[in-house]
Amino acid sequence: MRRKKKRHLEETSYWLSYSDMMAALLLIFVLIISFTMLQSQRRYEQKQEELKQQQALVQSQQEQLQEQQEQLDKLIGIRTELIEALKKEFDGTDLSVKVDEKTGSIALDSSILFDSGQFALKSSGEELLQKFLPKYIGVLTDKQFNDYISEIIIEGHTDTQGDYLYNLELSQKRALSVATFCLDENKKVLSTAKITKLRKIVTANGKSFSNPILDKDGKEDQNASRRVEFLFRLKDDEMINDISDILNN
Repeated sequence: MRRKKKRHLEETSYWLSYSDMMAALLLIFVLIISFTMLQSQRRYEQKQEELKQQQALVQSQQEQLQEQQEQLDKLIGIRTELIEALKKEFDGTDLSVKVDEKTGSIALDSSILFDSGQFALKSSGEELLQKFLPKYIGVLTDKQFNDYISEIIIEGHTDTQGDYLYNLELSQKRALSVATFCLDENKKVLSTAKITKLRKIVTANGKSFSNPILDKDGKEDQNASRRVEFLFRLKDDEMINDISDILNN
């Protein structure tokens, strides 16, 4: 009897210990599952937050690109309108000048401006500039374009004959002669107000024979190469190039 009772007590104690262990294991298992689910929920929420941030970034970039595209279109439109205004200004005049369709640059025949190898303006050159400058500067300083002009560049060019450095000096002096005439108040070609503005934005550069004019056969046209060019830059030209690169990429 005592042995049976003892065995019964031992079996009861054994099953109680086993059930306690199983309960503990079950609790641990539940805790692990809960922890895993909590971690998964946190990772999900983090991914959702990252996704929202990425979407917001993409939307912001798209809006910036849209703004840049609109700005680019506006600036390109200004350049186009300015070139058209220059063409219209010189059409029908006795001035044989051609406005470049892409850049708006205008080349003046060096033989009219200077004697061969010289940089002092001839009388025919002064007469040409007296007719040309009021029209050219008048368009660029018009209220429609005035705020967009950052620089007016006067470039001297030579043909490829002779030494590069000699031609560099000659082209520089010729560009400077034209710029000096343009900015000289005593010439009475431009108003004092326009000259004051031009003094802040006009530059004179000599290019030697670095940019010769070629004919249809690829040979140099020496008469055309000897020239003085008037060019303009818009305030946002660099930005236009940067935006174009971004949009193209």
